[in-house]
Amino acid sequence: MANTSHTSASALVQRVWNYAHVLKDDGLAFMDYTEQITYLLFLKMSWEQRQTGASEIPARYTWGALQNITDNAKRLDRYHQGLRKLSELPGLIGLIFTKPQSKINDPAKLHLLIQMIDSEEWSTLDVDVKGEVYEGLLAKNADDVRGGAGQYFTPRPVIRAIVEVMRPELSMRISDPACGTGGFLLAAFEYLMGRTRNPKEAAYLRTRTLHGVDLVPNVARLCAMNLFLHGIGTDHKHPVISISDSLEAKAEPVDMVLTNPPFGKKSSFTIIGADGKNQTDKISYERDDFWATTSNKQLNFVQHVYSMLNEKGRAAVVVPDNVLFEGGAGERIRRALLQQSEVHTLLRLPTGIWYSPGVKANVLFFDKKPPAKAPATKALWVYDLRSSRTFSLRQNPIATEDLTDFIRCYHADDRSRRKETAHFRRFTYADMSARDKANLDFQWQQDTANTAEEETPQALMKEILKDLEEAMKEFAGAESEIRK
Repeated sequence: MANTSHTSASALVQRVWNYAHVLKDDGLAFMDYTEQITYLLFLKMSWEQRQTGASEIPARYTWGALQNITDNAKRLDRYHQGLRKLSELPGLIGLIFTKPQSKINDPAKLHLLIQMIDSEEWSTLDVDVKGEVYEGLLAKNADDVRGGAGQYFTPRPVIRAIVEVMRPELSMRISDPACGTGGFLLAAFEYLMGRTRNPKEAAYLRTRTLHGVDLVPNVARLCAMNLFLHGIGTDHKHPVISISDSLEAKAEPVDMVLTNPPFGKKSSFTIIGADGKNQTDKISYERDDFWATTSNKQLNFVQHVYSMLNEKGRAAVVVPDNVLFEGGAGERIRRALLQQSEVHTLLRLPTGIWYSPGVKANVLFFDKKPPAKAPATKALWVYDLRSSRTFSLRQNPIATEDLTDFIRCYHADDRSRRKETAHFRRFTYADMSARDKANLDFQWQQDTANTAEEETPQALMKEILKDLEEAMKEFAGAESEIRK
């Protein structure tokens, strides 16, 4: 068995990614690859480590039991049966195996995958390396734009900068109502883990501090597995991740919300009639605690995040540009938010950093305040990271240093020390309320970045060629791995 204790995370990422290519002939999308690898990796690591919660896997469905079956067809049947049985278990195991769909239908392929994964001694890796491996796998997954994986992947430098200025505390309850693969939760964990003072605080952080929700079962599964590899959420009595529609009902109050809700304007869900048969598709959420009823998903998430905060709760929410200027319900929601919370900072994010092309987004920071006659918002500080900046996912990805000036200007330790710069401007409540529709789409710099150039046929062709070159390298690596 290979000794991987000193193997680099990047090398393991490539190796695990090569496992996924064993399934390429079955026509699976990369998201499906990761899902299938997730099942097997969890079984392997739980067998090695006997982690809390994982020890409850019935003996006949453990990794050891699968290994001991010599007939490949019988092993595949047992594996399929195990997925169904494990989905019925409580806590972390049941979540990871929620609504399982085995896309492995070839007994020989399952045998090969088991051999590959068993060649690594995962228990020799520390938590950070295992987490890096999975994060790297998700990053490769997100590169598959056509498969839709990118919609769940927020640039990690952006996430880390948001957490840095939000300054979460160990005693807080922190939530992400659209957690995707867990980027915000992991960044908050990493920030806080270095500040724990004793094992009790560390245990509380791993089991009680963080909570995430996602509507899509396979995404919640990826998130749960990602957190598990970082040693988070192993106590099944306190689920860290849940699968539900966050917008349907008010959540338990929390101290901090960090989130990037899915892009897109429409929300939809189905209501079953009293007779249990009739179904009505709805595109709006009618909640008593919402300021306005709208079909705009992003506006609904802004309202929901506000409703999640306790009396002194704080939030950072990634929103598209339309949330800043849309009329009707958008105006009502903005005016209510300015009145009832301190909307103190807006970070204008650049284009070219998302896996969905052309997305224009921002980070809205606000603190909930007690009801009062006077508006809670006194002034909004806007940091422009968009104008005159050009980024692209491959040639010029956004990096940590690109957000250093924003972090410095933010003055998380004392916001009263803020000063205006070429990129950072202050707008009073009077400025905002006097604008048509309470428009928060402030711009004062001429955007000289040639963003249109990125969408020319020549530029697109270059990106396609780079994708093909990288794909050929990965297939070559996979073929080499299989031959070993």
